[in-house]
Amino acid sequence: MWFGATAKHCALYPGAVVEAFKSELKDYDTSKGTIRFQPDHPLPAALGRKLVKARIAEITNR
Repeated sequence: MWFGATAKHCALYPGAVVEAFKSELKDYDTSKGTIRFQPDHPLPAALGRKLVKARIAEITNR
């Protein structure tokens, strides 16, 4: 899981777990493994925790 910031947006790179949360991420710009958002419209903390937990589960269940 990675985080990045540019002049135009912030991004979270949780990998393939993005697909599992498509409905919760409908208000954000997403791609296969990336979630892009504006600093003034951040991801909710609870959703961030869910994404981290899902990514950890994905890694440990390999």
